[in-house]
Amino acid sequence: MYHKIIIAGYLGRDPEMRYTQDGTAVTNFSVATSRKWTRPDGTKMDETIWFRVSAWRQLAELCNEYLQKGRPVLIEGRLKPDENGNPRVWTGNDGAARASFEITATTVRFLGGRGDTSAGPDVPDEPPPPAAGENEIPF
Repeated sequence: MYHKIIIAGYLGRDPEMRYTQDGTAVTNFSVATSRKWTRPDGTKMDETIWFRVSAWRQLAELCNEYLQKGRPVLIEGRLKPDENGNPRVWTGNDGAARASFEITATTVRFLGGRGDTSAGPDVPDEPPPPAAGENEIPF
């Protein structure tokens, strides 16, 4: 089976790049997505969800070079659950339970207007999974 998540939002902080012991680049950053709506009683509602994103190899280097706090971005990837298949859960400094949605990026699309000279290329991190034959049913 296969899963994919696509989010569009804004970077909450500048990316942080590091290298693993074997020299593989990894860049971490956070992305905020939000939606606004009005309830039938006229109450305005706002919801923001934060995602922690990891990009690897060439994609990590490009994200570190082109992304910065506040930049709009579209991420395609897969959710990275804890050992039980759930979001990572912890207790915050205020004693409240918190959860973290973590994504391993496979594609990052740098969004922005035409006049945005910092716009970078859309680069997939890895090739897509092999497609099933035209006459084959993939399940």
